[in-house]
Amino acid sequence: MTTRLIGKKIAILVAHEFEDIELLYPILRLSEEGASILVAAVRMGFHPRPYLNDKPITGRFGTPVPIPVMPEGKRYRMTDLEDIKVQELDALLIPGGFSPDYLRRHAGILQLTRECHALGKVVAAICHAPWVLISAGILRGRRATGVVALRDDLINAGAEYLDEPVVVDGNLITSRAPNDLPEFCAAIIQALSEGSA
Repeated sequence: MTTRLIGKKIAILVAHEFEDIELLYPILRLSEEGASILVAAVRMGFHPRPYLNDKPITGRFGTPVPIPVMPEGKRYRMTDLEDIKVQELDALLIPGGFSPDYLRRHAGILQLTRECHALGKVVAAICHAPWVLISAGILRGRRATGVVALRDDLINAGAEYLDEPVVVDGNLITSRAPNDLPEFCAAIIQALSEGSA
C-alpha cells in the first residue's frame, strides 16, 4: 500500500443501476493509496424489481451497496448524502451506468457538485456521469470526455468534447468507459497528491 492520498477524503455517489466496476475499481485503487472513501447511495431511479422497497441500491451487474464481499470499514464506509460536508471533501467521484440519469435529477446532488467545483475540489465523472456535470451547469468552456453517446450532450452544454481515455481540465476529470479506469484513477491520484485540490 502506498500513501499518496492519506488524509484525502473522496465521496462517491451512486443510485440504482450504476456501472459496477466504475464503483469497485476506484474504491480499491484510491483506498490503496490511503484515501478515505465515502459512498452515498441515493435511493432513486428504477430497478428491475421495484416492488422490493428494501432492496439495496444495486449496480447493473448485481453489485449491491453496501458491498457484501467488501464490508464497510477498511476500504470505504457508507454515508447519507445529507451528511457529506463539502468543506471536508477533497474529491467528488461519480460512476457511470444508468445511475447518473437519476442523480442529475436530484437537486441536492447538483448543489453538492456545484459547491465542490466552486471550491476547487476534484470533480471526477466517468462514462455517463458527465450528465451530472452538465445538469450542474459546470462544463461551459471546459474540455471533457465521456461515453460516446454523450458527445452531443457535452457539446450542447458548451464543453469541448475530446475522445480520449481521460481529460483533465483544472479540477474537472472526465473519462469515457470502464476500460479507461486505470487512466481515470491515475489522474485523480495525481491531482490529489499534487495538492491541486
